[in-house]
Amino acid sequence: CFLSLQKREISNFDYLMYLNTLAGRSYNDYMQYPVFPWVLADYHSETLNLTDPHTFRDLSKPMGAQTLERKKKFIQRFNEVEKSDLSAQCHYCTHYSSAIIVASYLVRMEPFTQTFCSLQGGSFDVADRMFHSVKNTWESASRDNMSDVRELTPEFFYLPEFLTNANHFELGCMQDGTVLGDVQLPPWADGDPHKFIFLHRQALESDYVSAHLHRWIDLIFGHKQHGSAAVEAVNTYHPYFYGDKMDLNNIKDPLIKGTILGFISNFGQIPKQV
Repeated sequence: CFLSLQKREISNFDYLMYLNTLAGRSYNDYMQYPVFPWVLADYHSETLNLTDPHTFRDLSKPMGAQTLERKKKFIQRFNEVEKSDLSAQCHYCTHYSSAIIVASYLVRMEPFTQTFCSLQGGSFDVADRMFHSVKNTWESASRDNMSDVRELTPEFFYLPEFLTNANHFELGCMQDGTVLGDVQLPPWADGDPHKFIFLHRQALESDYVSAHLHRWIDLIFGHKQHGSAAVEAVNTYHPYFYGDKMDLNNIKDPLIKGTILGFISNFGQIPKQV
């Protein structure tokens, strides 16, 4: 399959879906939903230039290390935990893919609407925390929010319907008075979800992403997923996220086992290494 990718016999999208399947990710499991990368860093330009490297996200770094300032903060957190020995040593205590992240992205479509509400205790979240803008979500996950390192779902590259509030759900009103409806798109999409998906898919299949995608794969599915390589890459997560590395059968205390399972269910799980 990798040779087919090198020869351009399959698309980057198909290759990522193949890796997700190998790693145990499935559309049938929100806790292990297929994970796709942010590939762009330009959500402000009027036109999208796919020949300019600055248009793209740095695929060699996890979302927590997209800016030098934030990278330093996560390294500091890792080192401080090592000194205190009060909690699990890791860079990130949140995950890049979880049931609530998946449901929040796709909340405007059923059955994800009901899933999101059930995960939120029966109602929508506070409007300001809902997914409402691609640009704002990128800025949160790549720069602004230390508890947000989320990646994307496959739908960002083929399904324009998830970006529109066709079901007219009452998603609430933000503090600035904005009533939530359709997702706010970058200027280069001209307010058209189909154009956004078309250009976003073009970005995924671009020469730049094709040349660098393997570096993101190393972080999510490969040798930089855990161990010393992950530490060096600023890519370590809470130990509970590494479900296949934990032998739950040897944990006798039902309270501890339940806590771990709940943690994995709510906050995410590292894919199986491939």
